[in-house]
Formats: sequence, C-alpha cells, structure tokens
Amino acid sequence: MALNGILGNAMSGIQASQLGMRSVSNNIANVNTPGYARTKVDLIARSAAGMGMGVQVAGITRVADVFLQAASLRAGSDAAKASTSAALLDRLQTQFGSTQDAGGLYGRLVRAFESIGAAAVDPAERVARLSAASDLQSFFDEASRLSAEVRALRDEADRRIGGGVERVNEILIELQSLNTQAQTLNASGSDSTGVTNRQAELLDELSGLMDIRSEVQPDGRLFVRTENGTALLDNSRLQLRYIPAGTGAYGADYGRITAVVSSSGATVDLTSSIRSGELRALMDMRDNELPAIAAQLAEFTAGTSDALNAAHNNSSSYPPPAAMNGRNTGLIANDLLGGSGSATLAVVTHGGELVNRIDLEFTAGGFTVNGNAGTTVNDLVTQLNAALGGDGTASFSGGRLVINATAPGTGLAAVQDESSPSDLGGGRGFAHFFGLNDIITSARPSFFDTGLGAGTPLGTSAGQDMTFRVSTPDGRSTTEITIPADQATLGDFVNALNNPATGMGGFGTWSLNGDGALNFTPSTAYASYNFDLIGDTTSRGDTGLALSQVFGIGDAARMSRSEAFSVRNDLRSNSSAIAFSRLDIGAGTVPGDLVLTEGDGRGGQALYDAFSASRRFDGAGGFAGGTASLQEYGARLAGDVGSRAARAERAAESALSVKEAADRKRMDVEGVNMDEELANMILYQQAYNAAARMIQASKEMTDVLLNMGR
Repeated sequence: MALNGILGNAMSGIQASQLGMRSVSNNIANVNTPGYARTKVDLIARSAAGMGMGVQVAGITRVADVFLQAASLRAGSDAAKASTSAALLDRLQTQFGSTQDAGGLYGRLVRAFESIGAAAVDPAERVARLSAASDLQSFFDEASRLSAEVRALRDEADRRIGGGVERVNEILIELQSLNTQAQTLNASGSDSTGVTNRQAELLDELSGLMDIRSEVQPDGRLFVRTENGTALLDNSRLQLRYIPAGTGAYGADYGRITAVVSSSGATVDLTSSIRSGELRALMDMRDNELPAIAAQLAEFTAGTSDALNAAHNNSSSYPPPAAMNGRNTGLIANDLLGGSGSATLAVVTHGGELVNRIDLEFTAGGFTVNGNAGTTVNDLVTQLNAALGGDGTASFSGGRLVINATAPGTGLAAVQDESSPSDLGGGRGFAHFFGLNDIITSARPSFFDTGLGAGTPLGTSAGQDMTFRVSTPDGRSTTEITIPADQATLGDFVNALNNPATGMGGFGTWSLNGDGALNFTPSTAYASYNFDLIGDTTSRGDTGLALSQVFGIGDAARMSRSEAFSVRNDLRSNSSAIAFSRLDIGAGTVPGDLVLTEGDGRGGQALYDAFSASRRFDGAGGFAGGTASLQEYGARLAGDVGSRAARAERAAESALSVKEAADRKRMDVEGVNMDEELANMILYQQAYNAAARMIQASKEMTDVLLNMGR
C-alpha cells in the first residue's frame, strides 16, 4: 500500500473517531433532556480493488423505534385524559363532601332536619324554630354554591379547551417549519438529528392534548394524523379553530372544534376525531360528567324544597297568616283546572276559632267550591271570592294565586282531606300546587307537573317558537328543528312537536301525561342521540315564564333550579310564622269552633317526617326515576360524586402505569446509557489514537525514504 493510502486510511479513521466522540459527548450532555433520543455514528468500510481504504461515515442516526414511540404517544394521550378528568372530579368531590362530613351538602341537610325535629318537640319555643330556619337556609345556600362551582368548572374546562387548541396550532406550525428544515438537511446529507429530536419532543406534548399518530417520510418530513386518520399535518397543515363560550351556564350552546386546511381553505369538524388526551377529557367533563352531577343536584334540591312545601302547605302557623301569596305556577287565568280529592280553606281568628270554611273538591272535569262548579283558574278565583264573602278576597295574576283575609284579627289556613286528599298534579294538593304557604320559595318553577291537559290554551303569541338541535352520540349536529309555538291549545303544540315533517316526530315522541308533564322519548334508532333546546322565544301569558321553564324542557330549566331556592324571608325574620300547627276541621266543624291551637306540633312533625318519607324523583344524570326518601337520595348523590371521583382516580392511576411502562420500553431503546456511552468514548479514543499512530508511522517512513536518497 502506498504512503498516500496509509495517510488516507488514517485520516478517515481520525474523522470517524471525532464524529463518534462528538456523538457520545452530545448523548452524555442530554442524558436528562426529555424527549432526547441518543445518536450513533454509522460507519462503513471503504475499499478499492479489494484493498481496504479506511472507513466512511454513512451518517449520524437517531436511535428510535417507531412502534415503541407510537405506543408511548397513545399511552400519553390516555394518561392525560384520565389525569385531567380525575383532577377536576376530585376538586368537585371535595366540595360536595361525604355523608360523614357535617359541612358537606348531605351533612347540612341532616342538621337542618335535626333542628326541625328539635323544634317540633316544643312548638312554642322560638329559638329552636329560628335555628331550623337558619339550618335550612344553610343547606340551600350550599346547594346554590355547589351548582355555581359546577358552572365554574364547566367554564374552566371550556376555556382550557380554547387554550389547548391554540397550543395545538403552535405545535403544528413549528412541526411544519421543522419539516422544511429536515427536508433540506437530508437533501444535503447533513445531520438532522437535532430537528428529529425536537419533532419527537413536540409530538409528546401534542399527544398529551389529543390522540395522534405520526409517519416519517423518506425525506425526513413528519406527517401527523389523529388516531382515526384525520390529517393534521402532511403536505398542508390544519389551522384549528375554537371560540370559548365564556360561560358555564346550563344550556349554553358550546361550539365545535373545527379546522381549516391551509392549502384549500376547506373547513372540517375535528370534535369527533379527538378521542383522547386532555382536550377530550375537558369536553367530556364539560358536556357529560358535570351536567350529570348538576342534574342530580337540581333534582335533589328541588325534591327537598317540594317535600318541605308539601308539609308546610298542609299546616299553619299560630296565629294564622293574614295573606297567602302563591308561587308563580306558570298558569294563566283561562287554563283548565282539574284533578281529584278534596281540601279545605279556612278563615280563622288569631285565637284559633273558625270564621269561615271553604270546601274544594276536584275532579277530572273541573272542581267545586262549596258546591259551585268551575273549570278554569278564573272560575276558581270567582268562586273563592263568592265563598269568602266579606271575610277575604282572592286574585290571580302573573301566574300567582293570592288570598287575603280582610277582617282584622283573622288569618288563613288550608288542610288536605285525610281520606281523599286533593291532587292537582303530581300528588300536590290545592295549597301546595299553588304554593299558598310555601316555606321554600323560588323565582322559577321547581317541578314540572303542571296539571294541564291537552285542551288547555297554550297561552303564547304569534311569532314565538322553540328550536331544538339533534346531535349524534359523538356530538355532531345533524339538524336543527324550529317549532312554531302559536298553537291554540297545548294538545296542538304537542302535535306540532310530533309532526314527522316539520317537528321531531322522525326522532321520537312527545307526550303529555296525566299530571301535565311534557316528556320526550326518542325512538330506538335515536336512543343515543342528543336533543338540546337551543332557542326559546316563547312567553306564556302574563307569567313571564317561557314554555321551557314551565315544562322543564332543556338543561337550563332543570339544572339551574339548585340556585333559586331560599327559606321565605318573613319566616327567617319571624320564626313563629313557620307552620308548626294544623287545622282540626271535619265535616261537622262550624264557625266558632276551635280549629287551631298554639301547642299543636303536628305541622312541625310533618316537616321533620319529610326527611324519611318516600317521594317520587325524576330521572337525572344517570339516576333512574323512582321513589326514594330525601335521606336516601342525598346519600346516593354524595356517594355518586365520590364514586365518580374514585373511578376517575383509579383510571388515572392505571393509565399512568401503562404510560410509565411504555415510556420505560421506549427509553430502553432511545435513552442514554452512561456506561455504554463511556465505553463508546474509550473505543473512539483508542481508534483515534490508532489512526494517529498510523500517521506518525507514515511520517517516519517518509523520513526514512527521504534520508535514503541523500
């Protein structure tokens, strides 16, 4: 071999060793850098005419396994989704507390009923009543606070979705820029491992936001898709768009995550393509988990209010109140009124003596007041005024029935017939249905058994309507349906809702039950679809209430109930006005008889019994409708919130374990092993020294040859 060949071999060895030592140094320097994959120098032997001509550097390779990387990305998405859900549910569960937590919602309800029970033992003791009113208010205040917390979490989730979408766009923009750099470096044969490492780091971050898979192209570019194949970055890039609603209100119309293709300008809906990662967790929490908890809370709070009002309306304070101001029922004066059973309204002196009694009897076709028949709410007012004579007056406006005792020193009380109690809808008696003596008040309807039949006037005006959106199980909107609400009767409106061409008849059936509740049952083919009320311009008569509020249609009408309840102001300031007594009145009771006494505690006992008495609850948030006591439902609610948080925590622990295992396998291949790198460093140093000795030997041989010629 010629001396030039020896020098060439030696120089190639020195250059290869230098690159090798540089690669090892870079690996050691980045041993703790997240997302860094070690590099190695690929060497091949050079030869000519069968003779070795040294070594050639084929390239610097980033050591990675695409399959392990894909598994790590999937595990990262699942772990981010589970961890995000667990964190939000844990925060909410801490707010609700357990059944053993005296400061939690359930604990406050227990304390309120304990106070009621203590007050019922001695009805004349006002301090105990004041404590009962205060503890009840504490319970409803806590329910309102929890509902507001749910809304705040929904708003937070929505805003975080907006922030996550912005970060996805930033990552895709940087990846697109890196693709250009990688393509240029690979075309020139330069080292592109730095670009590739940054691509891997961005992919890891992106997988935490949404589920993705990547494909490395021969020219070094990286194409990114969602797991279901929607291209995020290839020859063009998607620009994601999302505008947060800025509210967590129930019934809020949240938008979709859309994307614009940079090359064509076409818009695609990405919401259903995002199936894992933090974004999916936030959407699921905002749209499913949190609304379910809100629905359960609202049903529980409304049930508690209704149970207390049922007992309070069948009782009376001593002395009786001079006025009965009913709730806003959503009814109008010409509504048809019917039901079953009997009740009695009495005018009573402050000493408890009967002044006047009005007997009401209800049937499916109407009612009688002291034997005089009527069919509408306006008829009821007319007949009550006739029966009261000079002892009182009745009026109805804005959905409220108001009855006043006019004679000084008199008041009003109502009681159900024991053998055949009145029922105007949902088992609610005359006073309870109109809210004449409610202990718990609300600015909006708390139950939706309206007592109305198909023949009653709808009470709306021309041009008013309701709009529904039908969405697939994954949230994609299929159609929006607007129903005109200017029909003559409630039955006509139900028919319009069920119209298969212009209504919702193609998706299910609306029906009006015997209690006047309006319900929608989707057909089998659409059982998993979502039906959301997104617009309501209706107003029923002079009530100020929309049809959706009267009939409980949509999330806003049902879920927001938790924030509307409070103990009546006059009862909190004057606890003696709480109804702890009850009328003693029978068929033979006549004016002048003693019908109300101060020491009677039956009303207080009825309030206390409401805690353990079974009542009907509507289905809400995964809870099937049925009968349960307040005690049972409250414990179930607290347990369900805790169970959701516990399941989410277990899911997060499992997902994190899978992620750690996937990352460990990946690091076994990609990670820097200090022992291995030090061994490589010694190897390259020895190779360098060997090449240097060859150069030294070549120099010495050259010197000898030159000296031989002298």
